[in-house]
Amino acid sequence: MAKGEREGRLPLLLLLLLVLCLLAQSRIAAAATHPQDAAALKSLMRKWSNVPASWRKKSNDPCGDKWDGIECNGANSRVTSLNLFGMNMKGTLSDDIGSLTELRVLDLSSNKDLGGPLTPAIGKLIQLINLALIGCSFSGSVPSELGNLAQLEFFGLNSNQFTGRIPPSLGKLSKVKWLDLADNKLTGLLPNSRDNGAGLDQLLNAEHFHLNQNSLEGPIPEYMFNSSMHLKHILLDRNNFSGTIPSSIGVIPTLEVLRLNNNNFTGRVPAMNNLTKLHVLMLSNNKLSGPMPNLTDMEGLGNVDLSNNSFTPSGVPSWFTELPGLMTLTMQSVGISGKLPQKLFGLRALQHVILNDNELNDTLDMGNNINDGLDLVDLRNNKITSVTVYSSLDSKLLKLEGNPLCTDSLLSNTLLCTDQLTEFPTMLPFSDVQCPHPFVETIFFRSPSFGDVRKFLPELHDNLSRTVSSCTPNKLGLIPYIDDVYLKVDIKACPVKQKRFNYSQVLNCFNLTLQTYKPPENFGPYYVKSHPYPFHDKASRAILIGVVTGSVLLVVGLALIGLYALRQKKRAKKLVSQNNPFASWGSTPEDIGEAPKLKSARAFTLEELKLSTNDFKQINAIGEGGYGTVYRGKLLDGQLIAIKRSKQGSMQGGLEFKTEIELLSRVHHNNLVGLVGFCFEKGEKMLVYEFISNGTLSEALYV
Repeated sequence: MAKGEREGRLPLLLLLLLVLCLLAQSRIAAAATHPQDAAALKSLMRKWSNVPASWRKKSNDPCGDKWDGIECNGANSRVTSLNLFGMNMKGTLSDDIGSLTELRVLDLSSNKDLGGPLTPAIGKLIQLINLALIGCSFSGSVPSELGNLAQLEFFGLNSNQFTGRIPPSLGKLSKVKWLDLADNKLTGLLPNSRDNGAGLDQLLNAEHFHLNQNSLEGPIPEYMFNSSMHLKHILLDRNNFSGTIPSSIGVIPTLEVLRLNNNNFTGRVPAMNNLTKLHVLMLSNNKLSGPMPNLTDMEGLGNVDLSNNSFTPSGVPSWFTELPGLMTLTMQSVGISGKLPQKLFGLRALQHVILNDNELNDTLDMGNNINDGLDLVDLRNNKITSVTVYSSLDSKLLKLEGNPLCTDSLLSNTLLCTDQLTEFPTMLPFSDVQCPHPFVETIFFRSPSFGDVRKFLPELHDNLSRTVSSCTPNKLGLIPYIDDVYLKVDIKACPVKQKRFNYSQVLNCFNLTLQTYKPPENFGPYYVKSHPYPFHDKASRAILIGVVTGSVLLVVGLALIGLYALRQKKRAKKLVSQNNPFASWGSTPEDIGEAPKLKSARAFTLEELKLSTNDFKQINAIGEGGYGTVYRGKLLDGQLIAIKRSKQGSMQGGLEFKTEIELLSRVHHNNLVGLVGFCFEKGEKMLVYEFISNGTLSEALYV
């Protein structure tokens, strides 16, 4: 390339480089994600596997490229929501989460393989309103830094593997409404402000204390609760609490559900008659004593369970017939005696009466006005001597085994006195649906007020169907399970006009963790866990992995072949250079014209020299020696030349010949014959000199 041409292109290259820089800058300026947030999300992703497909693309703009589960503030390009519910992710939550300082929602629930210690960096998310890490595998202590989240309203860390004590700093979450640390391995006392400087007693705006299914212990101080609180649900069941039940619980006017069962509480049950909104009262499996609690005027009660305590033996409480909303009455082994009133069995809402292992006696007469909704009456192991049977009992499940009346030969072999259906059905399919890839999640209802879920399934089905109608209209099934802890309902949803649900549909339709779904009132508080969902076929993933692996191997193979070919080419060029040092100069006149400009010498073709010597006729030979023959020739321009033609098979090699040419082209002296050029072609090695008319060439040459 000529120097002028190169200089002319230089400004063009600089201009092109400037344009590329400007385009890059405009791309950065146009990015919809703040660089700090983009970097944090990319770092988080490196700690996770099974992220949504949109995350795996080569993108640095989560907001602009609409990564699944990401919501942003268009005004400042900051990430405000990170929701990856039920994505089957694996890994840990790194400190990079603390860089998302404008985050309002963090929901990583139902990723059971997401775990490890919970990073204290979450405490930097001071704008956070909703924190949901439900149904994961986080372990270690609950970071005290979570107390810095002053804007937090929803705090859900239940169903993990947290250990240690509840940090007192959580008492600083003055705006929190939902506090859920249930189903972990927490120990120690409930923190309170008098003993710890901060504590749960300061959470006056809280509506939900869900601390059940842990190993919390010790007495609960009186000042833990007060009338200024807005609590609706207190779930402390299945712990190791001891001491008396604080009477301050009885002054919370908003309380709807109280579960203190399966602990070690002792002493008398405090007065609770002011809790007029209470639906569920469960005090079973403790060590309570004293008189049977008086529940008169608590007309909102639907589910009462005082079983397996050590109350003072007494007759049938009068309040049995004074609770119009009562659905389930459970009082196993509490020492009550006497005859059951007919009015009890006529209560309009009643479904289950479970009074086995008591001292009930006399004749059982349920009357002829039995509530149609009553399904189960369990009076086993009492002292009932006779029963008045009505036709209305035909469809009821009445269990009298272990009573004196069953020793009578007339009743001993009847259904009343045999162990018939001793357990309520554990699985009740309802409106099930079938499809290749259903999405399944389980709702855990912690305190339903009813006894028989079958009567309420249609209402629940309609309610849920409206919630998910945008993703699965008329394709929703419910499968309830009943155990000794909770009512569990599997939601089974099928996609419409597609093989499977996509990431966006799962996140937008089935994520109920933040309590956006409101079930019918009788179902009470709940939480949700999704089942692992196959977003992709295993076969398709295997094929994809195979294709990617094959492609990588192909690229590597081609690269190795290319490197080998390049190496062989270099070796070949080196060999050619050794055998023919003029190969790169070419053999055509055009190529020769591109040969290096030797000083006062040029390259001749074999045809040129043949033409100048009439094909090396002997008549043009003017000398001969050990080196070969010297010919006289005449070029087309009339110049006379002397051609020194080496003998065929000369021992002089190509490199030596080339060196000789370069040397002779640089040597100039009045007493030396000037070198005009050379020829190296088809095995011929010839030097072309100026023709000297006087004397012989050997006389003139110092060679």
